Amino acid sequence: MLAEIGPISRFKTDAQLARHSGVAPLEASSGKSQRHRLDRGGNRHLNAAFYRIAITQSRHHPAARAYLERKQAEGKTRREAIRCLKRLLARTVFNTLKASPALT
Repeated sequence: MLAEIGPISRFKTDAQLARHSGVAPLEASSGKSQRHRLDRGGNRHLNAAFYRIAITQSRHHPAARAYLERKQAEGKTRREAIRCLKRLLARTVFNTLKASPALT
């Protein structure tokens, strides 16, 4: 991930990192239905890495499992909940790299 992200100073906010990695939500609403969908753009290697982390955490990490259950209780599908978890992971990676510049 570090090689794909590069220096974290490239990104001013976690939203920029999420957009770069393709985990930022895109509006896909129609009529009364308010939905978001996966962004097909961005760095596909980073997106795949976030997906693998999200799937692994959904199986083994209690906090991630609770987050997914909460999102599904809000009415999101499993796929949408995974997308939300990937966005949360991008925020966590951004904050970790900003707090420890020695990692980059």
